[in-house]
Amino acid sequence: MEIIVNLDVMMAVRKVSSKELAKAIGITEANLSLLKRGKVKGVRFETLASICGYLKCQPGDILEYREVE
Repeated sequence: MEIIVNLDVMMAVRKVSSKELAKAIGITEANLSLLKRGKVKGVRFETLASICGYLKCQPGDILEYREVE
């Protein structure tokens, strides 16, 4: 199983920069970058809720499950 992070796509659709989003949700740009690239082992629901609130989207718009063959 694999979880794909589509945060960069949603940010592009909403025309939001990494700097703007990181400041709005209270995390560093470095941590946001790691999240966007899927290089984290987990994400707090509070952080996910803040991202969704700012981008006006659902968690499923950002995270996607794919079967690995």
